Amino acid sequence: DATETNEAEAEAEATDTTGAATAAPAAPAAARPAVPELSPAACAARLAELFPALFKGQPKPLKLRIQADIQQRAPGVFTKKSLSAFLHRYTTTTGYLIALTQTGQRFDLDGAPAGALDEVHVVAAATELARRRGMHEARRAAEQAAHRAAEAETRQARAAEDDARRDRAMLLRAFETSTLTRANFCALKRIAEPELDALLGVARQEAAQRAQEGWGDPRQDRSGPGPNERGNDRGNERGNDRRNDRPHDGPRGRPHDPRQAHPQNRRPDGRNEPRADGRPQGPQGPQDGRGPGGRPPGQGPRPEGRGPRRPAGPPKEPR
Repeated sequence: DATETNEAEAEAEATDTTGAATAAPAAPAAARPAVPELSPAACAARLAELFPALFKGQPKPLKLRIQADIQQRAPGVFTKKSLSAFLHRYTTTTGYLIALTQTGQRFDLDGAPAGALDEVHVVAAATELARRRGMHEARRAAEQAAHRAAEAETRQARAAEDDARRDRAMLLRAFETSTLTRANFCALKRIAEPELDALLGVARQEAAQRAQEGWGDPRQDRSGPGPNERGNDRGNERGNDRRNDRPHDGPRGRPHDPRQAHPQNRRPDGRNEPRADGRPQGPQGPQDGRGPGGRPPGQGPRPEGRGPRRPAGPPKEPR
């Protein structure tokens, strides 16, 4: 028994020694802090803090194998997984593709040029931009077409509802003014009696709603003067005002003489005051040896609506 006890104690001591030797190399590894996993947004913010010349502001084409430079310049900050996810998202954005097609250079972490862009990469970026532009235009066209179709459908539904409301109002009026029996009225309109009651009930509710809101009967014509007619009325009023402001015209369109309207301006013999040119002026205008209406003596007054007479030609020879 004593021998077995000594052997068990020796095995336990050997086991403890072996375990201590095995755990000794693992101690430094456990002491190293683990690198946290960052989301693409957090990774972008951290890179903008560490390398603002490259990752702050407008996107710039990145130097090839930039991930190794980041790990070397900022060890223990980013994991390979989080950095790869960020770079994949960053290099596929539309802004980065536009920079590839316009810049022509790649840049390092300090913002310095790091070599020219390969033509293959520029062509690939331009092709991807064209594809995205085409998809955007197609999606926009589809949205506009759907919007127009929805508007057209809404207008059609509104027009159909207006027609149905007008038909119900006309049906109610016809029923209220008809002398037919209900059965004959239903047969005339080709409507079943239960359907007639439902339509009349809806028509009465709509009529009460219109009366409450102050709308007229849709069966009546509420057409009034159009905008052209109203404009003409206003134009006529303005024209009348202008005509009232002007002095009244005398006979045959001659300007009105205020001396004829006031007897105190007339001479005792019935003539007006002399004209400025010295010729006498009678009640009908200047008298220069012409007959009434300004025609020579021997010729009667000129008939209304006719121009001056043509001079008489030589007499015609008899045939």
